Amino acid sequence: MIRPRHSMPDDVAKALKTAGLRRHYDARPNYQRNDYIGWINRARTAKTRTKRIAQMLDELERGGVYMRMPHPASARKT
Repeated sequence: MIRPRHSMPDDVAKALKTAGLRRHYDARPNYQRNDYIGWINRARTAKTRTKRIAQMLDELERGGVYMRMPHPASARKT
């Protein structure tokens, strides 16, 4: 099964830039970036979309987590 590729929506790009997290987003594997965008795009309401963008930004800022699951490869080095 081929997974659909999702392009970056303007509101997500703006949120990443405003939060200063684009480099953390770009450092994630392709499948994670694609999954985040697809998940955000599937939101049925603006409220849900906003919550999903906020979750993505939080996970990128904290590092070490992806879709509320541990992701050691993205953990911040102290």
